[in-house]
Amino acid sequence: METAQKNGITEGVIWKQLLLFFFPILIGSFFQQLYNTVDTVIVGQYVGKQALAGVGSTGTIINLWVGFFTGLASGAGVVISQYYGGGDRAGLSRSVHTSVALAVAGGVVLTVIGLTTAKPSLELLQVQEEVMDEATTYITVFYIGLIPSLIYNMGTAILRAIGDSKMPLYVLIVCCVVNIVLDLLFVVVFHWAVFGVALATVLAQLVSAVLIMLRLLRTADAYRVTLRQVRFHGPTLKKVVRIGLPSGLQSVMYAVSNLVIQAAVNSFGTDAMASWAAVSRVDGFVWMVMGAFGISVTTFVGQNFGAGKYDRVLRGTRVCLGITAGTILTLTVLELTFAGPILRIFTGDEAVVALGVAFMRVWAPAYILFVFIEIFSGAARGVGEALLPTLITVFGVCVLRLAWIWWVLPLHRTPAMVAASYPVTWGITAAVFIVYYLRKNWLKRHIPA
Repeated sequence: METAQKNGITEGVIWKQLLLFFFPILIGSFFQQLYNTVDTVIVGQYVGKQALAGVGSTGTIINLWVGFFTGLASGAGVVISQYYGGGDRAGLSRSVHTSVALAVAGGVVLTVIGLTTAKPSLELLQVQEEVMDEATTYITVFYIGLIPSLIYNMGTAILRAIGDSKMPLYVLIVCCVVNIVLDLLFVVVFHWAVFGVALATVLAQLVSAVLIMLRLLRTADAYRVTLRQVRFHGPTLKKVVRIGLPSGLQSVMYAVSNLVIQAAVNSFGTDAMASWAAVSRVDGFVWMVMGAFGISVTTFVGQNFGAGKYDRVLRGTRVCLGITAGTILTLTVLELTFAGPILRIFTGDEAVVALGVAFMRVWAPAYILFVFIEIFSGAARGVGEALLPTLITVFGVCVLRLAWIWWVLPLHRTPAMVAASYPVTWGITAAVFIVYYLRKNWLKRHIPA
């Protein structure tokens, strides 16, 4: 139990341990968002709004595949955090090597699927013909570089599961700098337009994969990766998939519902597409904070559950909920106050800016509702409860959102009504999660008899 005894997450002051783990994730998420936002800014300012719309329209498709794998990686993270918290070195090693094997195999499969379906998926999204070439170029190049991206994501999940949120931050900072430099070189100097932005992203992802794997190959701890041991361990893989697959499928459902929403936005024309792309980048900074707290609570709960500290699991969840709520309320005020100036960073087209401000005013006040979804589902997954949180989220957010687009939107067909699907579904899902959490069956079912 030496590992657990030296582990501050299972021993230290709860709020302090959460924040010590959270801030590197937050800063890393900021650089990840900056990494993506730079693409959008450079495309919007140096190539034009058609290119901005084309690149923006690929986001939901890319998120479908990457989100599915990230869900699987979260399952690996839960398994690893429980082994680490419980001091099981053999189990930790098996789960790490199984996870790396999953990243490589998953990368190969998703690359083939992505390249095969790139153009048809854009057509299904009703991407306008005037931006189809830009969208096809961006998504094709992205898929070619998908394997390094998945290796990086899995490596990050491994390190965060054992409590190391600093190394992924350092890697992201390096890769963000690489991406910005290559963006400027390829687009501003070489004039490679959308292809240049996509290539810069892929090369930066390759750098991130190499750096994260070097960290795992060189550590002397039990989570060290030895290449000849990278293989699937049946029971461990089954456990990873049992926890991670529901999260992966939830991400797919999120992506599918967002694809439908993107198609609805696309039907309003290029201005709406460009505005939605810009607002999504701004929106992403809120989600990066939310996601960082979600990862923090899952890791905190996973390690303490593995160590048998069940009361600490509940106290940590409550503390994380309070901190997250205060942070998100602050961000909401800032976003609504400075909506116009922020959007002008992405485009000088006033029609696009005005539409973006309207989108923000519809959904930003409801961010606080999603805090309950993020923290309570993250805590449940930390103890290994994956299926029920997924079902609640899939029905409450995804299915109801689709119903809104199909049945409510036609009654009053405006861009603002598309955006309204978000706060409505967040509110319903948050109410269900509050009841679910307070009953505590999610914890009781997993405590050994």
